[in-house]
Amino acid sequence: MDFSLSPELLALRDKTRAFIAEQVIPLENDARQSRHGPDEALRRELVERARAAGLLTPHASRELGGLGLTHVEKAVVFEEAGYSWLGPTALNIHAPDEGNIHLMEAVATPAQQARWLRPQVAGQLRSCFAMTEPAPGAGSDPAALATVAVRDGDDYLISGQKWFITGAEGADYAIIMARTEDGGATMFLSDMDQPGITLERSMDAMDACFTGGHGVLRFDQLRVPASDILGEVGKGFRYAQVRLAPARLTHCMRWLGQARRAQDVALAYARRRTAFGKPLSSHEGVGFMLADNDMDLHTARLHIWHTAWLLDQGEQGSYESSRAKVVCSEAEWRVVDRCVQILGGQGVTMETPVMRIFMDMRAFRIYDGPSEVHRFSMARKLVQAAEKDAQAERGVPAIIQAVPAAPRPL
Repeated sequence: MDFSLSPELLALRDKTRAFIAEQVIPLENDARQSRHGPDEALRRELVERARAAGLLTPHASRELGGLGLTHVEKAVVFEEAGYSWLGPTALNIHAPDEGNIHLMEAVATPAQQARWLRPQVAGQLRSCFAMTEPAPGAGSDPAALATVAVRDGDDYLISGQKWFITGAEGADYAIIMARTEDGGATMFLSDMDQPGITLERSMDAMDACFTGGHGVLRFDQLRVPASDILGEVGKGFRYAQVRLAPARLTHCMRWLGQARRAQDVALAYARRRTAFGKPLSSHEGVGFMLADNDMDLHTARLHIWHTAWLLDQGEQGSYESSRAKVVCSEAEWRVVDRCVQILGGQGVTMETPVMRIFMDMRAFRIYDGPSEVHRFSMARKLVQAAEKDAQAERGVPAIIQAVPAAPRPL
């Protein structure tokens, strides 16, 4: 890997950094926000500011109006956008829209892209990804998918319940995961204003940075034409991997910006605040936390860049994205937690942005798969790869099929 950044990428990084500082952070205390995120009026103002700056939807292809960023380039730009909790909304790279845009560009038909994707890239539409269900439905175990889609002539009728669906309130369309009669999972596209879709409520959550909050949806015989299937019948889980591996990584990128901001606030406070006759930063207890923060930030960034590089080489990166997601979510959380401690009373009030970052970030260790599920998946792949290697050494024909290769080192 070459860790140097091109002059063009450096210029884009600096442009994004200046945009966040000058156009986005001043709106962080805007009244058009609630426990369920920025409202639509604030979102549209932020989007228009990003459009004017030439920074809107940078991850989309140039053909669609984006900047066509590579995964490594996204790592740099998304970190800068994440420095403010409103930054991802402004650049139209917030969850779940960022991942849905990536999926739609890879899988959707030209007609589906014209109807939903192009307006979304332009910042005119929002979306949600309806997969997670209440027990005993799909959560960390997608195989428990309980929502069903039954064929009815040229249409499908979808019934079931979803919850913790990010961005559901105010979303224009949904990508719905449902089990079809073949026993597999299929993705369906539907406008959210259709009969048969009910937003039952928005769930109060620790975070407040996602436009549309987290909703509970009910589907009652929702009629979806077969032409609105995303991809092919029965391949929903396969397409979910197209979306999830990069989406895990972009979460890491955006939250890295928030963690870096918390560190900047804590460092500035530790330099100017005195205790026992000297600055807090001169006390080892505080200085060591600042140093540990720097190490965690750097470790997280290296995992992001390495995994992004692998994705840019055309690799699936499933193992590496799981590893990065665990490392980054836990490292970045430790950074923010230490910053609260350094700030003391200031850290548990809205006198600084750190308390808000603390509240928003805790859920990152759960979103896109809890750390425990990723560790379980990684352990299984490690054992499978070791068994395959052992068989090869003994000259025994391999009996394990489609085992992932051993994870590549940095």
